[in-house]
Amino acid sequence: MNLYEYQAKELLIKYNLPVLKGYLCNNLIDVEQFISSCNIKNGPWVIKCQIQAGGRARSGGVCIVHNTTDILSFSTKWLGNSLITYQTTDTGELVNSILIEPSVKIIQELYLSILIDRDESQIICMASTQGGTNIENIVQKTPDLIHKITINPLVGIYPYQGRILACKLGLSGVKINQFAKIVVDATHMLLKNDLMLIEINPLAVTDNDQFFCLDAKIISDHNAIFRQSELLNICAINKTYNTLPDNQWDSINYVPLDGNIGCMVNGAGLAMATMDVIKSLGGMPANFLDIGGNANKECIMSSFYMILKDTKVKAILVNIFGGIVCCDLVADSIITVLSAYNATYIPVVVRLEGNNAALGTNRLIDSKLNVVVTNNLVYAIQQIVTAVKLNNANIN
Repeated sequence: MNLYEYQAKELLIKYNLPVLKGYLCNNLIDVEQFISSCNIKNGPWVIKCQIQAGGRARSGGVCIVHNTTDILSFSTKWLGNSLITYQTTDTGELVNSILIEPSVKIIQELYLSILIDRDESQIICMASTQGGTNIENIVQKTPDLIHKITINPLVGIYPYQGRILACKLGLSGVKINQFAKIVVDATHMLLKNDLMLIEINPLAVTDNDQFFCLDAKIISDHNAIFRQSELLNICAINKTYNTLPDNQWDSINYVPLDGNIGCMVNGAGLAMATMDVIKSLGGMPANFLDIGGNANKECIMSSFYMILKDTKVKAILVNIFGGIVCCDLVADSIITVLSAYNATYIPVVVRLEGNNAALGTNRLIDSKLNVVVTNNLVYAIQQIVTAVKLNNANIN
């Protein structure tokens, strides 16, 4: 499993590795809150699209910004759209979040990676003075610039090995021990979390001789994920980010519309009737979405998240008549997505009726999330239309 950059950095922080304080934004509301909560004069800032592929900077997915206008412009351009790089498919990867970090003055960019060498049954630590965007070319064209040490996984790493690697890179003074500590801490992180790869590129040296992990790629061992509870939770979150396999989209019918009320319904007839009632009560549907009669949790979560990421949506209505699809499964899916993304900014009204409706209703109520639950469709739509009107009034 690949981690997004912001997830990798959260793990680095727990092992005392030097990381800049970043701000994760999942939508434009988060971006506006960031702008209002910080002193933009402390910029410039580096703003980065979060996808699981390299080459972001070359494709415009990383940008240095100096003012609020540029931050909003970049965020509006990329959030909810696909970024294509040389490491993605032709359709690219969907940008569901962006990371904003303060810019630092870089004196030197280093490359550092720790990985498992399965052929030798050892851990390899590699470093180079040529960090940055062209590391792949350096490995191929000038392999002599890549320095390596071997670490026995049974005994772990010793600080002196980190110092040897620092000297190979030409570091001197206090930077030798600083670099050695980073190597030791990163190796401990790899062993403790059953990771297959930690790649820090660049590992920057600033003008005051400080090190910072400016970008990080982490790959975990899927076969060991069951014993890593934190990574298991991250894996569940990332499933809602990523698009479903083609065969799982077959049961989902989605048509975007011009309104601002997101709709998730099971059954095409019920979905159309729901939209009719929304219109009759003064609302405007933002989409037609039928999750189908046999949707699993992954489909439901991805469908709900797709609505959540639509910047036009001001409120979400879920209308489920449980038959084959159990209402408690729908409730669990909604709770997982709302909890994972702390999406308290958007009103959600859920109407559950049918199979396990009482169980699903109780779970939503017990979750303490910002969700109105009912079994009455007209009441549900009245609540969602009112929520949108209040939201628009507050904005105006």
